Amino acid sequence: MPSDHSSPADAPSAPRGYRAVFAVREFRAVFAAHLLSLLGVVVSELALTVLVYDLTGSPLLSALTFALGFLPYLVGGTLFAGVADRYPARRVLVTCDLVCASCVALMVLPGTPVGALLALRCLVAAVSPVFTGTRMAALTDILGEGDLYVLGRSLLRIVSQSALLTGFGVGGLLLAALSARGAITITVATFLCSAALLRFGTRHRPARSGREGGALLGESLAGARAVFADRRVRALMLLFWVPALFVVAPEALAAPYADEAGLGPAALGLLMCAMPVGHIAAELYVGSVLSPRLRSRIVLPVAALGLLPLLLYALRPGMALTLAALALAGVGAAYNIGLDQWFVDAVPESLRGRAMTLLTAGLMTLQGVGMALAGLAAEFFPVHVVVAGSGALGTLCVLPLVIGIRRTAPRDDTGNGTGDGAGTVPGSEERTEVRDGEDRQVPHG
Repeated sequence: MPSDHSSPADAPSAPRGYRAVFAVREFRAVFAAHLLSLLGVVVSELALTVLVYDLTGSPLLSALTFALGFLPYLVGGTLFAGVADRYPARRVLVTCDLVCASCVALMVLPGTPVGALLALRCLVAAVSPVFTGTRMAALTDILGEGDLYVLGRSLLRIVSQSALLTGFGVGGLLLAALSARGAITITVATFLCSAALLRFGTRHRPARSGREGGALLGESLAGARAVFADRRVRALMLLFWVPALFVVAPEALAAPYADEAGLGPAALGLLMCAMPVGHIAAELYVGSVLSPRLRSRIVLPVAALGLLPLLLYALRPGMALTLAALALAGVGAAYNIGLDQWFVDAVPESLRGRAMTLLTAGLMTLQGVGMALAGLAAEFFPVHVVVAGSGALGTLCVLPLVIGIRRTAPRDDTGNGTGDGAGTVPGSEERTEVRDGEDRQVPHG
């Protein structure tokens, strides 16, 4: 089937870099949907936390509202991963948005009890990894499996990080003007707009697995076993997960660290912003300036060194050095751009939706676990020691993964190992054609 957009390699005058990604009409729809739903989710999380506190007066239940954004990811991502490959991607994405819109609409009803609010929050979180995994796999249909896909994923990550900087500010302004339920109502509209953009802005494509029968749970678990049975795919997935487990410590402990260091509320805001700013700046630089080959070559060194800036906390540095350490830790996340390409090359297309759903579920779950473990450790040790220890322990855990990934690097056409993992597998060339077929973060990551 002919492509509905041309490869940059075939058109010398075509836009390059991030501009080339935005030149693809379907991606613009996906990007706008992601932006709308993500801002809506951040606003609703803040508003729901306020609403639960207003109803109960319990700080524990209010904090639990945030925690429930992480915990169901593992359940939803494991048990429902088969949905991503079993049904057409567009149908899955639109259905997930409509389910989330329905859940949020029920939250707005005045008679909804607190237990139901928390249960609905869990359901939205359980749906999220299915949505995100399906969307990640769908990007390979829309953008191909090469550089455009990598840059498209990068743009979605940048939006997610930017939401951390702007979403809570917007939510605070809305809560100043509206009630908590009024602010949550806005999220219903964002989910519905996202569903409309995906329904009318993307093409219909057939399901990856080619069948819709059989037990969904069995298919999901079989996909998980197949994904983790592959040594390279398993190692690549762990390289996404393990740094995320440890890098959340300074953000989780920002408030007690500011108190320990005698810093004020303004300093707390800067501490929360420093890591996302470093991440966004590095992602933009790597995506805009470095070639695909250079992005591939920096993956393992940057992953191995990315947590080391947190060791500066051991010195109990002043505000300037603390912000620098956090920004550098954010810069370390830029290895994900090259890692995205390795992952999509390593995963068979028939498993891609399930693999990416599991990737999202594990990533979000381990971030929640990391926050909880950092808080637990801070009950027994000074905060600066916990953060520095996270950097040291995380680095020790990442190094064996780096070695394992280098050993499983694919071989080039001559049969020699590439050494840096930059090799390709058949069919993984930088292409932008879509799959044959008829006209595929919610907290989407």
